[in-house]
Amino acid sequence: MNRELFEKYIRESEPSRRDKGYAWHTAIGLQAVDGLKTSEYLLRTAVRSIEGEISFEEANALLQTYYEEHPSRDRDDRTEEADKVSARIAALLSEKAFSFTPNEYLSIHRKLFTGIYPHAGRIRDYNITKKEWVLNGDTVLYGSATELRATLEYDLSEEKKYPYRYVSMEEIIHHLAVFISRLWQIHVFEEGNTRTTAVFFIRYLRTLGFDVTNDIFAENAWYFRNSLVRANYNDLKNGIRETTEYLELFLRNLLLGEDHPLHNRTLHISGTFKFCEKVNIEEQKANIERVKANIEVSFTARTASHACRLLEEFGFQTIFGRSDVQTVLGLKPTRGTALLKEMREKGFIEPVAGFGKGKYRFKQRQG
Repeated sequence: MNRELFEKYIRESEPSRRDKGYAWHTAIGLQAVDGLKTSEYLLRTAVRSIEGEISFEEANALLQTYYEEHPSRDRDDRTEEADKVSARIAALLSEKAFSFTPNEYLSIHRKLFTGIYPHAGRIRDYNITKKEWVLNGDTVLYGSATELRATLEYDLSEEKKYPYRYVSMEEIIHHLAVFISRLWQIHVFEEGNTRTTAVFFIRYLRTLGFDVTNDIFAENAWYFRNSLVRANYNDLKNGIRETTEYLELFLRNLLLGEDHPLHNRTLHISGTFKFCEKVNIEEQKANIERVKANIEVSFTARTASHACRLLEEFGFQTIFGRSDVQTVLGLKPTRGTALLKEMREKGFIEPVAGFGKGKYRFKQRQG
């Protein structure tokens, strides 16, 4: 995502442009929770909306027409979903009206995913599991399908009783982390839970008086999802306990303007996704930018986008495999395997022994 494109609008003094810039930036950034990326067409459409040239309704209509005229033939390509859901999130984040109710939560999902998922706005009727990168392939225990509506109603009713006026900001941050992690853990829908929860949460925070028009959600959406996972996972025999500490760091940055580092590798339960030694941050950034430049001239635009996203996430010393690629980019196994093969053949990644079959890391120098 072109961060600079939106920063100039978020920093604008004119309120309407600032708010629309924030809404679009956040909407596009939130696609990362499912490993999705938007198109250049969506970015151009977003700019026209921010500039006041078109309305949100017109933006959605343009996207509908665009994809009717340019249907994707690649079953793994979810760009259309990312574009349409981004436009819908931007519109919802620009609305002022909000009801803190189960129906509002269901309505947000329906508005985001109508025409994309057949179950849009409907509570799932079967139990689910999901392999999580941050859990080394394990899953969170999600809400039971027979109790979803009752659990959702209970959690929201309990939240309404919380005495915000009588507690400190430290207590508020912790409480909000617990509340949103529990709401997400219910996993009311078959798909689209994190994006729905994020939109609902942002709009709720506004009713509490928080001005969340910054880029924390946009730039750290996958961290947000991984921290929700860690807040709902226990493996006591291996010393791993559910914790809201990561969510609280995210919320302190979001709500209090603090600047805690938010790195996904620090959340991984194995501890192997950490830097082996301290590195000079500026030198690291320079190396990443140099390798990105090489990537962009070595692959097609789509493959280069995928490779650069992996480089941003894993750096040079983090070890990753096909399942990690699938999680980060939202690819199917065959496409993930093909991408790793192409990156290895062109010298951008190298195999790493000692961490299981099919593990790689980026090379700082190629060729």
